[in-house]
Amino acid sequence: MTGIVLYSIPPSLYCAKLRVVLRYKKLDWTEVPPPGGYGSDAYKEVVPSGNIPALEHDGLLLGDSEAIAEHLEEVFPEPPLLPSDPRDRAKVRELSRFHDTRLEPELRKLFPYLKGRQPLPDEVLAAQSMALSQRLGQLGTLLGAESNDDSPLSLADCGFPMSFTWIEALKPHMGLTVTWPDRVTAWRERRAKIGALSDELASYRAALTNWLED
Repeated sequence: MTGIVLYSIPPSLYCAKLRVVLRYKKLDWTEVPPPGGYGSDAYKEVVPSGNIPALEHDGLLLGDSEAIAEHLEEVFPEPPLLPSDPRDRAKVRELSRFHDTRLEPELRKLFPYLKGRQPLPDEVLAAQSMALSQRLGQLGTLLGAESNDDSPLSLADCGFPMSFTWIEALKPHMGLTVTWPDRVTAWRERRAKIGALSDELASYRAALTNWLED
C-alpha cells in the first residue's frame, strides 16, 4: 500500500492517540480493521507483532504507537509535536512514556472485566481505583507549571486524554472512582480545546460509548 494506512479497532485508545497526531499534522490516511480481526493469524501475517495500532507508510511497517508517532514527527515535522530544545524534548518524552508505562497499564487491568466477560471483584475495583488515583497524582507532580500554560500540542498530550475518556466511561459501567488532582484537571481542560484533540475526543467518546454498550 502507498500513503498512510492505519490498522485500528474502535475501542483502542492508542489508535485514537495516533489519530490526534494525524489530525494535528493535517495528514490524509486510510483506516482499516486488522485482517481476520485483532489477534488473528491473518493479521499477524501483515503485522508480525500483532499490535494495534499499526501503520504502513510508503512501504514502512510499524507496530508501536510511540514509534509511529515519532516517525510521523520526523517525516512530517510541521506543526511540531516535540519542542526544539533537547531538554524540553526529553521532558515531553518522559511524560508520554509515563502514560504508556504507568497510567494506561493500571487502566488495562480492568479490561478482562469489560462487557460482562467475568465478574469484577470488589477488591479489584477498589485496588484499581486507588492505583489510578495514585498515577494521576504522580502525573500532577510531573506536569508542574505546565498544567497552566497554553503551549502548542505536544506528543505527551496525545495519549492521556484517551485514557481519561476511558476512566470517565468506566464510572457508570463498573463504578470506578478516582481522585482527579486540580493540576491534572486544569491541564486536561486546556488541552481539550485544541482543535485536533477536540475533534478526536468527540469522535472517540461516541465510538467508545457505542462499543461498551453493544
